[in-house]
Amino acid sequence: MARDSALQARAARTGETVFSIYSWTRPTLSFGRHQPVTGLYDIEKIRSANVDVVRRPTGGRAILHDHEVTYSVTAPLKDAAPLRETYSRINRILIEGFSRLGVQVDLASPQDRAAGPSMRPCFETPSEGELIARGSKLVGSAQWRDQGALLQHGSILVEDDQSSLPAFATAGADTGTESIPQPATLRALLGRSPDVAEVGSAMFDAVRSLEDEDASELAEDDIRDETMSHIPHFLDEGWTWRR
Repeated sequence: MARDSALQARAARTGETVFSIYSWTRPTLSFGRHQPVTGLYDIEKIRSANVDVVRRPTGGRAILHDHEVTYSVTAPLKDAAPLRETYSRINRILIEGFSRLGVQVDLASPQDRAAGPSMRPCFETPSEGELIARGSKLVGSAQWRDQGALLQHGSILVEDDQSSLPAFATAGADTGTESIPQPATLRALLGRSPDVAEVGSAMFDAVRSLEDEDASELAEDDIRDETMSHIPHFLDEGWTWRR
């Protein structure tokens, strides 16, 4: 999260757009920016399961990052389109990338209302414009705009371990587990579990095909110092458990 925030600040300063694909070194439960969690999640249950916790700078609901791949996009707001158009532009890249993996995806139809921040898992119901496969949600995305740049996060499920989220809830919390549909996963769609390198290669090829054929790799050393400066914020329990 510190790295993505550093890239967002860099986008505002340099006008640079970066598309990232990554996985997590440890199982991590992430909360959405405005999601209420205090008194609803049990930190001791989470720790005993050897799961880390972080609050994202972007919105949405809880996600367990373990058997999944995360993408992020950072870009300057100076020439950015409205939020809906930006989502569509990023979706074009994702759709092309999935096609290169051999996965057919579709856009979710409009619902009566967008899901607000709550205990219910991110992958319960797709919001309008999110990507689905065989009728179930495959990618959960959220965008945050601030200080002259945007950051869009998305989680791509490789395997379904989101059903373990209710185990981290406090007694009596409404997790809505009775009605949670099974999400789509790359394993179910492909019959195997692609690693982050394979997913990244497909997505980066899509970026070069649709956006910039000369797109080059960003060296991690170029953003290491900026990333380090954002780490204290995401380690601050006042931020993680602020709501």
